[in-house]
Amino acid sequence: MKRLTVFTPTFNRAYCLHNCYESLKSQTNKEFIWLIVDDGSTDNTEELVNSWIKEGIIEIQYYWQENQGMHGAHNTAYELIDTELNVCIDSDDFMPAEAVEKILTFWSEYGNDKVSGIVGLDSYLNGKVIGTNLPKHLKTSTLFELYTKHGVTGDKKLVYRTELTKKFPYPLFKDEKYVGLAYKYYKLDEEYELLLMNETLCVVEYLADGSSLNMLNQYRKNPNGFAFYRKELMKLPFATTSFKFRQAIHYVSSSLLTNNRKFISDTPSKGLTILAIPLGIVLYFYVLSKTRVVNA
Repeated sequence: MKRLTVFTPTFNRAYCLHNCYESLKSQTNKEFIWLIVDDGSTDNTEELVNSWIKEGIIEIQYYWQENQGMHGAHNTAYELIDTELNVCIDSDDFMPAEAVEKILTFWSEYGNDKVSGIVGLDSYLNGKVIGTNLPKHLKTSTLFELYTKHGVTGDKKLVYRTELTKKFPYPLFKDEKYVGLAYKYYKLDEEYELLLMNETLCVVEYLADGSSLNMLNQYRKNPNGFAFYRKELMKLPFATTSFKFRQAIHYVSSSLLTNNRKFISDTPSKGLTILAIPLGIVLYFYVLSKTRVVNA
């Protein structure tokens, strides 16, 4: 039985998905499954994937669903995956040729049920690591502490134990398509640390239609999802007061976007939320000013 599933959420990305496929065909270790969760594509994604399945070079599973957004596609992936480990490679990204082999070798040597998985590196097309490397003096850490305590910056690639990623499904809100994926990762941080692996596991290209480059529009269009996410981050037992205060500012702003008059009674941190109201109002008007044309 294969131990790793590489899963790819995709939406109308037939024009670039072949880059991911070519990289997976070139893996030095092909003991993995490629699961493609098609989140409502209307282009020729299904036809393209079926042609790859017929080639029989790697094991591919394809699943189409009505559009739910990235977090909904992640929910579906975690429901379908039955390998020990999983890693998400986005539709506009690809894996270096030895990435799967490095993951499986590293996990065979160091993996255990006391950690949630592995955190590795992302790089740009030119090979430069996105942000910083991982601290060399650490073998394990939570994702949260890497960013808030150890000075790590930039996107990183997460390989998780599948039995854990089935926990904490992302909520779906009517007419919204976004909830921060880190909600699940930080929930897992409450119980487990990750193994640190200073190897590039994914090469990233930020496309113009990617969610990371359209965050203000996401903010405006998905206020319930953002409010949920900020509330959950305020609940984190290991978060600092300053971190929670920043979340409270965003929570106030998102609550104003949803016209939630009960946001103070709904918050897990009333004192910080009250203090955050002035800045939350400023952020609210900033979001409106920057997204008015797009959402008109």
